[in-house]
Amino acid sequence: MMEDLEMMVKGAKNALGTILNMQPNEPILVITDEGSLPIAEAFSTGGTELEGQVKMYQLPEDKRPFQELPEDLPEVLNHCREGGIIINLIQANSAETPFRIKLIKSELQTKARVGHAPGITINMMTEGPMSADYVKIAEKVSYLMDQFKNAKKVNITAPGGTDIELYIENRKFETDVEIKQGTMGNLPAGEIWCAPEEDKANGLIVCDGSIGDVGNVISPLKIEVREGKIVALESESQDLVDEVKELTSVDEMAAIVGELGIGLNPRARLTGNMLEDEKAGKTAHIAFGNNDTMPSGKNTSSTHRDFLFYNPTFMVEYQDGSSKMIISKGEVI
Repeated sequence: MMEDLEMMVKGAKNALGTILNMQPNEPILVITDEGSLPIAEAFSTGGTELEGQVKMYQLPEDKRPFQELPEDLPEVLNHCREGGIIINLIQANSAETPFRIKLIKSELQTKARVGHAPGITINMMTEGPMSADYVKIAEKVSYLMDQFKNAKKVNITAPGGTDIELYIENRKFETDVEIKQGTMGNLPAGEIWCAPEEDKANGLIVCDGSIGDVGNVISPLKIEVREGKIVALESESQDLVDEVKELTSVDEMAAIVGELGIGLNPRARLTGNMLEDEKAGKTAHIAFGNNDTMPSGKNTSSTHRDFLFYNPTFMVEYQDGSSKMIISKGEVI
């Protein structure tokens, strides 16, 4: 257990120092729940060792599943009222997605750098993606984001049957390997994403990996999309179809496309936990629901659901009419 603690502290310091660019004497707020407390203590220790001003806040378990923000949260956030770092370490629960969106929006108002980790595990900290070389990942991220400059649209295909076209003109890509002031990124890190035009996506997504807060799919889920909206769901598992229908109908915008993401972390594994899965190399994911914290995003849904698939190929068409394949069967060209 002592070895695990040392590895977790090392992973926490890796994230604080590289991804969040922590400075000495900077305020750090760690928000946690009971289940994530050991990881929160590792971040607290790591932040203190890096000479940060650390404060920890534990969410009240008797209020789960969380729907509204705790009444004392505004006072707690004052710890970072002039910037700093906020780390969210909470267990994942699909019923709490609206709460997590509200939490992030409140935190971003402080202009802090927010590391968001719903579902983070001890194993991720000690053996998985939190132990990655984020400097090397950042180099690949920078290269790939350059390939999307001046893009108009992208056609994505995959061996599982995915074949969808997304319009991404003037939709800026972001990354979590460098979380800047007033922005949010996941911990562990290792992906890039953008908010595609909400009413122009057309085609088929075959989710043969995992679904956010649901886990690994029992059998592949086919998602037919027209003008940015889910119009049909199909799978050999009717239970899965019924669950996804419910999750993507919580409000009017929940079935509207919200995100295109690409995983680039070589130490991320496919575990059924989307927090780690979506960072894994040779994967991509498309989400439906909220994206109004992303550049140019207009989807105001109270929820956000990722659907992951393997070994994608990306063919990009640029504003000048040229086109280029930038990812082939999951490998960045």
